Amino acid sequence: MSEVYHIIVHGMVQGVGFRFYTQAEARRLGIAGWVRNLPTGDVELLARIPDGRKNQFLESLKIGPPASIVRKIDIHRAEETLDCPTTGFSIHR
Repeated sequence: MSEVYHIIVHGMVQGVGFRFYTQAEARRLGIAGWVRNLPTGDVELLARIPDGRKNQFLESLKIGPPASIVRKIDIHRAEETLDCPTTGFSIHR
């Protein structure tokens, strides 16, 4: 079983490889979804997270790649899950 979450990562998370890092971590943990940069300088994710992997994924997002500085993560269970894939994790441009 899995849950879909809408996640916004705030901080210095653009131009530091954060999307690629997130994709690698998601694939490693078997998480489906997508990640993209926002015009605000934040990063947005829609992630289908299997039971028991949510905390591990969030901890990896808090760490981020070496050049990033994560200040805050907002996470909400997604009401609409239609645009969240069931397999694969992609980077949206």
